[in-house]
Amino acid sequence: MSRDNQPEIERILFTEEQIEERIREVAAEISERYRGRTLKLIGVLKGSVFFLTALARRIEVPVTIDFLAISSFSNKSGAPGVVRIAKDLDDSIENEDVLLVEDIVDTGFTLRYLLQTLASRNPNSIAVCTFLDRHSSRIVQVPVEFRCFEIPDRFVIGFGLDYNQLYRNLGCVAVMKPDRT
Repeated sequence: MSRDNQPEIERILFTEEQIEERIREVAAEISERYRGRTLKLIGVLKGSVFFLTALARRIEVPVTIDFLAISSFSNKSGAPGVVRIAKDLDDSIENEDVLLVEDIVDTGFTLRYLLQTLASRNPNSIAVCTFLDRHSSRIVQVPVEFRCFEIPDRFVIGFGLDYNQLYRNLGCVAVMKPDRT
């Protein structure tokens, strides 16, 4: 991908090769932890689809996959507001080993809500795997057992992350120019 074709990109943060290598490493860690068990991957739509797909292909234990979608509403001051499930899981997770797969973890509010909601459904275990972790933005401390990359407090696009539903299909992760967001 040429930056000449993408004037909104300030710089490439992670190349396709770096992403592929890191996903391979994280998948190996997950495979080791869940050896001998079946793992249910739960992707949070839409951003996690690219990451979940790449991760699932490299995990060496049996996996099943389900998805949920969330909607969040901020209050007028811009503070985090209400989170609700817009599309629920298709199947029960009772007595399942669950890995919640996120594209990015920021403040932790959404992830806390999802973990509380899923834990109330009695899974055998629940862990979190995120593609990107913006730990500097964390307000609520949440457990993230597996992460591919920590990122700075900048707006990023690519590999599932979007700006107005665009740029999800970039194979890399890029920082958008501040004047474009």
